[in-house]
Amino acid sequence: MIVCIAEKPSVARDIANVLGAKNDRGGFIEGNGYQVTWTFGHLCELKAPGEYSPIWKAWSLSQLPMIPARFGIKLKDDKGIEKQFAIIEKLMQAADGIINCGDAGQEGELIQRWVMQKAGAKCPVQRLWISSLTEEAIREGFQTLKDQLEYQSLYEAGLCRAIGDWMLGMNATRLYTLKYGQNRQVLSIGRVQTPTLALIVNRQHEIDNFKPETYWVLTTKYRDTIFSAVMEEGDRGFKTQEDGEKALAAIRELPFTVTSVEKKAGKEAPPRLFDLTSLQVECNKKFGYSAEQTLQLIQSLYEKKVTTYPRVDTTYLPTDVYPKCSQILAAMTPYAGFIQPLMVKGKPLVKNSKIFDNSKVTDHHAIIPTPVPVTSVVLTNYEKRVYDLIARRFIGVFYPECKFEQTTVLGEVRCEGLKAGIFDGFVPFKATGKRIVDPAWRVLWEKKKAADAEGAENSEPVEESENTENTLPAFKKGESGPHEPNLAEKQTTPPKPYTEATLLRAMETAGKLVEDDELRDALKENGIGRPSTRAAIIETLFKRNYIRRVRKSLAPTATGIELISLIHEELLKSAELTGIWEKKLRQIERHEYDAKTFIDELKQMVSDIVLAVLSDNSNRHVTTEATQ
Repeated sequence: MIVCIAEKPSVARDIANVLGAKNDRGGFIEGNGYQVTWTFGHLCELKAPGEYSPIWKAWSLSQLPMIPARFGIKLKDDKGIEKQFAIIEKLMQAADGIINCGDAGQEGELIQRWVMQKAGAKCPVQRLWISSLTEEAIREGFQTLKDQLEYQSLYEAGLCRAIGDWMLGMNATRLYTLKYGQNRQVLSIGRVQTPTLALIVNRQHEIDNFKPETYWVLTTKYRDTIFSAVMEEGDRGFKTQEDGEKALAAIRELPFTVTSVEKKAGKEAPPRLFDLTSLQVECNKKFGYSAEQTLQLIQSLYEKKVTTYPRVDTTYLPTDVYPKCSQILAAMTPYAGFIQPLMVKGKPLVKNSKIFDNSKVTDHHAIIPTPVPVTSVVLTNYEKRVYDLIARRFIGVFYPECKFEQTTVLGEVRCEGLKAGIFDGFVPFKATGKRIVDPAWRVLWEKKKAADAEGAENSEPVEESENTENTLPAFKKGESGPHEPNLAEKQTTPPKPYTEATLLRAMETAGKLVEDDELRDALKENGIGRPSTRAAIIETLFKRNYIRRVRKSLAPTATGIELISLIHEELLKSAELTGIWEKKLRQIERHEYDAKTFIDELKQMVSDIVLAVLSDNSNRHVTTEATQ
């Protein structure tokens, strides 16, 4: 008998249906030579400190660092888990073979490997690796099963992550609680949690310590178009009001002359497909969904078989998905009006190398719809919104680039004797405009925006580039006429607080502010946390009263600020250093870094941190309380 083990009962039922296993035995489904069972996510976890040594049961500074000679696993203390594991253990002890049907990722691999180890499985194990739960995908997956050994490095990376989190979390939490917590509260420290909190606290410090600078901006209105004075690079405007008013007075009664009209054709590519982080970012910006809420919604869409595997960190597709794209588009009947122009008989779909690139895809590809018609399942309104984002992005990548015309108009006001700031004898001005020549992919969002304006339920904004359309009048070089100058007093503004969207981006790029997609891709390797865990990290910070929501923004609490101020060890709070560890975990997956070396480095790091904190003779402590 072949035992298949999935990560959830619902997934097990889908697999059993494809395999022809029909008999529900309570805890597993049997038939056609298969027994299909399931976990409920993590059934096992690493042992607690006191289970390695009795002297580690009580919290004591003298017993730190706690580094077991060999890490062990245990069943979680839960009656339902114990009951299900007993069924799994019995099936696996009698199995002729096992098929690991866990989620196709690092965490899914670790979950099932630990269960098989705990159950004492001895028979050969194969791995099912699929990116969607459609019947077709499951059948294809069972036709291309791989030996579990091919995923050994994935398991090792997951194990290193778990051990690293245990070593740092257990030791640093006890260390800081006992040293600085005044025996009143637990100070929770985590490998990813603490650098993430530090990002939020540091941003708050930047806001609090920000000193605004006043400057004066000179503009003029000519033919209903606002022109801005051209300053030296890096200057926002006049540094003194006196210079600004001198220039304003000098040009007020003199004519404005157009000196140059330049038009350039440009193209704008469609938005990239979604990975989990970019989907969470978009849902937070447009609908105010939290990262955790978006993860739950896309997980539900995946389990309803209408979208592909969600816990991904790439926006690309492999070339073997290309032949299936026409089938997927044909099934998306609610979007038929957008799809019809793409399905021209005898003309293949566009195969853009910026979308289809095997070198940019590892375990999984970008999140896209499946061939299962969305009209065949019941979705909540929340799920419909998320599906709609994914669907439009997918359709959009097969559309041509948007064509636009960029216009730059330069003008000046000549005024003899003027000396004000950088200006000597004349003030140059500039205005820019953008006219959409062919909207191409933009039609997907333009029509949606129009529908929303007519009273549709959703009212999110159109997918926009940095420069939306702003058409200028037809100017001619040499034309001249009266204008209306204006001087406005402005102040520099502090950095904005993090929202969940901007925090997710900061976690993805180890705290660096990056707008460019290509550069962001390069920095993902050093991001902190994984796409699948970042939402949980943010939720943990809320639960522990380290951060709070202020409308859409995230702000640190007094406890969170105090905790980060206590931590002098950069290794614990630096997003950049944590990003380096994350990179090594990814390298372990790819056989480029040794798992033992990683663990040895972590042991040394934990030992160094313990020594540094124990040597601290200051009287620092936390005065405000966290919620545990």
